[in-house]
Amino acid sequence: MRSQGYVTMLDPFQLKYGSRMGGLLFLPALMGELCWSAAILSALGATISVILDLNMEISVTISACIAAFYTFFGGLYSVAYTDVIQLICIFFGLWLCIPFALTHEAVLPITNTSSEWIGTWDNKYAGVWFDYALLLMFGGIPWQVYFQRVLSSKTAERAQWLSYVAAGGCIIMAVPPILIGAIGYSADWSQTKIDLNKTRPDENPALILPLVIQYLTPPWVSFVGLGAVSAAVMSSADSSILSASSMFVRNIYKLVFRQGATERELLWVLRLSIVVVTALALVMGLTIKSVYALWFLCSDFVYVILFPQLFCVVYFSKVNTYGSFFAYIVALFLRLGGGDTTLRIPPFIKYPLYNDVDGQLFPFRTFAMSMSFLTLVIVSYLTNFIFLNGYLRKQFDVFQCIVNIPELHREKYDTVDGENLQLKTIQTDGPVDGMQPGANDLLQRDKLLDLGRSIIPGSISKEPLKDDMDDSPESPDSPE
Repeated sequence: MRSQGYVTMLDPFQLKYGSRMGGLLFLPALMGELCWSAAILSALGATISVILDLNMEISVTISACIAAFYTFFGGLYSVAYTDVIQLICIFFGLWLCIPFALTHEAVLPITNTSSEWIGTWDNKYAGVWFDYALLLMFGGIPWQVYFQRVLSSKTAERAQWLSYVAAGGCIIMAVPPILIGAIGYSADWSQTKIDLNKTRPDENPALILPLVIQYLTPPWVSFVGLGAVSAAVMSSADSSILSASSMFVRNIYKLVFRQGATERELLWVLRLSIVVVTALALVMGLTIKSVYALWFLCSDFVYVILFPQLFCVVYFSKVNTYGSFFAYIVALFLRLGGGDTTLRIPPFIKYPLYNDVDGQLFPFRTFAMSMSFLTLVIVSYLTNFIFLNGYLRKQFDVFQCIVNIPELHREKYDTVDGENLQLKTIQTDGPVDGMQPGANDLLQRDKLLDLGRSIIPGSISKEPLKDDMDDSPESPDSPE
């Protein structure tokens, strides 16, 4: 995707399927970003409530205002530069707290209590575990907050290495929270200075990490540790808010509604979007108290709906708008049919192994994702076969993506109108108006980059395509 010169994760969808279908795919992406932002704000609010001894609701609200403020004025630069500092802070800050918390007199050796905090395995929930494991792995790929980094890398090769290093970094960064959770479970909180009448750790799992740092480490370590947590959480908050806002401005507002919007107009729409996204995430963070539930929920619809769509648009050249649309409907129906306790959606499809006590024990999210993938491929290839072999007339190609393709305009800055955006695909299914498939590739990618620069000025290299594609091992040679 980097070697193709895309600016956001939704670009290949809109190039292949059209702007309207891209708008539909924006909804699960927005849902994921909102849940993620809500989880972050909730975690940050928990930290602030411990540091400043404030009410949780007030703390979450303050967190949202801070995140919106410096994302509003800083944009992508504030996200990029603060990420580096905050990542260093969180790594050293949390590891600094571990030895002090482990050796605190109120904490039992975590090996003595491991049978309790590790938990037990129940084969009855194997399907649920399998479902969530795949959800967290593959549902973490189709994220604009991730592609925000990848697509702004100088070269495609650097984008690949960024992803590999980040994967290893995630494993390393997961160790301190696990240890702190074990320490919190093994602590006798009555021996600390915490007011158990006001805050009980066993009843407030979201507060465990800040409480361990605050009450089980020396004051100077506590100061560094809580500051590191706040910095890291804020880093994720601004990234998520900006990614959701930039997707809306570029892929919805600019490409669908206001192709002729000026740079100043887009900048103010972006700022307004930041405020709206922050407000929505704030409401969700105050409504859903569990950070853990929000963490799973943020990847849920992304995994079920977006993952098969992204996989196919990158690796299957024959997929089209028909397959994408029907796959979207199938995924949404099967996923909502399983219900959701966090969103208070009752199930109307009782999958195998369902019971009223445990709910859905069948991995229905993975099932919905798989059915969506099969639907996308089968419908796309079937419609291609039917139209290209003349079994249906040209006028029945209502999505105008196979044979009923309007005349292409060769001007660089032609008007993009609704579904017609899909005409500038990377590969078409046959020559159009004497043009060979892919002849307009670089022209359209130039246009995408121009649109991206107008939304976040200076965030995109002026001439990334030719140099980057030459440096990229898998990118095609750039024509003169």
